[in-house]
Amino acid sequence: MHTILKSEKKEVIIGIDKPFVIIGEKINPTGIKKLGQALVENNMDYVKQLALRQVAWGADVLDVNVGHPQIDEAAVIPIVVEAVRSVVDVPLCIDSNDPKILAAGLNAATGKPLVNSVNGEEKQLASVLPLVKDRGAAVLGLTIGEEGIPATAEERLKVAGNIIERAAKMGIPVEDIIIDPLVMTVGHNSMAATVTLKAIELIRKEYGVNMSLGASNVSFGLPDRHSVNSSFLSLAMQAGVTCSITDPIKLGSSIRATDLLLGKDANSMRYLKYFRATEKLREAEAAAKT
Repeated sequence: MHTILKSEKKEVIIGIDKPFVIIGEKINPTGIKKLGQALVENNMDYVKQLALRQVAWGADVLDVNVGHPQIDEAAVIPIVVEAVRSVVDVPLCIDSNDPKILAAGLNAATGKPLVNSVNGEEKQLASVLPLVKDRGAAVLGLTIGEEGIPATAEERLKVAGNIIERAAKMGIPVEDIIIDPLVMTVGHNSMAATVTLKAIELIRKEYGVNMSLGASNVSFGLPDRHSVNSSFLSLAMQAGVTCSITDPIKLGSSIRATDLLLGKDANSMRYLKYFRATEKLREAEAAAKT
């Protein structure tokens, strides 16, 4: 099953038989004070810089989130989308919990974007899915039910099924739904990752849909988070996850290596090309700092 995202000129295909798709996470002011300040000042230079750097480091799609308490998000998100589109030609993922902000971002995006996100709560399904249908977008479905994140893989499968069923009733094709089975921190619950991996296997077997994960959640509160994140993402890719909203600079090489080991890189060409390109980027960025 293939989920196809589009910009004006570029098409990205997400599928179990395709190389892993990286959705760059950095255009999000949560945890990035400099970006938040840039949005408050309506300064798009830093936004453009983030977009260019992520694509240079291997992002196939860019997530756009403008969540900040000091701005009118519905007014700002079209400006940010236009700024990103002016410097890179990749599909966009419009990211908000507010349907009004999602609608504003979707109106500014071209091609076929991804909506981040809907979950299994009735209020969210009723408000977000019509936007997805009307725009002809794809949507990320989080396995969160009315009572929060289910503790078991079987319960997350049930929530995934509910999202898929509701979307189908609205005429949204199953291939346009990407399920996120969610992962909690193993620092709090040592079995959290195994629950997620089991959920991935169950969802893949039952529905065959594409899946995404925010891998960094797994390591929250632990030292050397990068090692935990990259290891978990490799396991998730083996289980059936096909894309992730993540940092291409930190995890791009691990993702390319895992694709190589899973037989998705004939003659190691993508891995070698990525290695050479990022080696030059590291040298250029180091020189710029001196």
